[in-house]
Formats: sequence, C-alpha cells, structure tokens
Amino acid sequence: MDEILVNQNGNIATVTINRPEVKNAVTSKMWDDLTAIFTKLGYDDSVRAVIVTGAGDDFCSGADVSAMGKDENAVKLHQLEAMRKVGDCCLSLFNMPKVTIARVPGIAVGAGMNMALSCDLVVASVNARFSEIFAKRGLSVDFGGSYLLPRIVGLQKAKELVLLADVISASEADRMGIVNYVVDPEELDAKVNEIAEKASAGPPRALAMSKALLNRSFSNSLTDALDQEGTAQTFNFTTKDISEAMRAFKEKRTPDFKGW
Repeated sequence: MDEILVNQNGNIATVTINRPEVKNAVTSKMWDDLTAIFTKLGYDDSVRAVIVTGAGDDFCSGADVSAMGKDENAVKLHQLEAMRKVGDCCLSLFNMPKVTIARVPGIAVGAGMNMALSCDLVVASVNARFSEIFAKRGLSVDFGGSYLLPRIVGLQKAKELVLLADVISASEADRMGIVNYVVDPEELDAKVNEIAEKASAGPPRALAMSKALLNRSFSNSLTDALDQEGTAQTFNFTTKDISEAMRAFKEKRTPDFKGW
C-alpha cells in the first residue's frame, strides 16, 4: 500500500497521507517523499491548487514516534539530519507557489498540526482536534510551529498551546484563527472542493506572488514590502492574464486565466 497518494482532477491536486491505521503518522522516509511531492507540484503548471489531507478519519498525528526504533532510515540518521528532513518538508509546503488547502477531518497534532498551519487555508470538520502535543512526548515544537503559531494566534496564546500541549476542538481553533472554515463532516469535501475550484480559477502567477509577499510580511519592513509589491505588479502587467482580466471586466464575464 502506498503511504502517500497523489491524485489530480483538472487543475487541483490532492496529496493524501495514507496510513490511517496510525492516524497518518509520518515516517522518516515519508518526510523526503512529501518534500519531493510538494516540490514537484510547485513546478507543475498544470496544477493550480493543492489539497493536503489524511486518509480515513484523521489528518496527521505527526512523526511516527513508535516506528523510530524500527525505521532503518531513521536509525542511520544523526538527529539533526533527521530534523532537517522535517524542516525541508515544511519549507516545500509553506513556500509552494500554489494555493494550498489543508483538509482536516479529525486529529491534527504535533507536526501534523503544523503541516496544516503551513497551508494557506485550513478547512476542518467539527470532529477535528488540534494539539501542539510535543511536550507530552518529551519534545520541543517542530515543523515550523515556533514560526507559524505566534504569527497566527499571537505569542502568549502560542506559548499556552505549546507549553501546556492541550488538545483543542475545531471551534476553539476557529476562534483563535487557526482554521478558516469549520463544517459538518458530511460537508467537508464539498467545502474543500469549492475553495479549491475558486483558487484554481484565479490568476496563477499573481496569486503565487501575493502568497510570497504575505509569507514575507512579518520579516519585511514597509519599504521592503512596497518595493517587492512594485516588482510583482510590474511583472503582472506583462502577462496575458491581466489583458484577459480587463477584457472580462469590459464584457461583464468571468475571466479565463491561463497563467501568463
């Protein structure tokens, strides 16, 4: 059985962590595989939106701690090298120049929670549960949690979530701004697909540049942001997509963006 599934429907790709028997926990080798998949999708012009999810009732329970002593790949690695694999996976997802959507049906804890936070949008079932569970496993936060979480919920709330390692409900996550949408389980796929379709219909280059600008916003000065916005907008004016947008506006129709 493949541990990671990749399917494409039109301009939308879905990446599924396929280990439901262990709540989609990720082995050492799978970090490399996910990095390769996310990187490839980032370069694939036929893909405009990417859904990240887990098989069955859960999203991802983080690294497979139970397999660490059995995983030959993990045993051979120095721990710092192993953690760099996790970091590479985070970067490949966070920086992917496509709209990414986390579909969270159930458990999203540890690196699994931060994988969801690395996506642009998070859609959760009311059954979803989130936790920065690391402390309960004798670990400190990883998969970008120390960067992502304070920027989403603020420093004090991030400290609470990480240091106490409590499990929170989808509604609590919604109140904190961790998720964008909370829906009933039977509505999850329809909502995710609706968002993916809307994102995939947008201008791919312009969306990629807007995403990059927003990702850099906390480290940029206003001057840096304005300079980078100017460069991005100048590029946009060279594309056929902006001409199509102008025509569509005049003709009172929805634009058909091609990516150039």
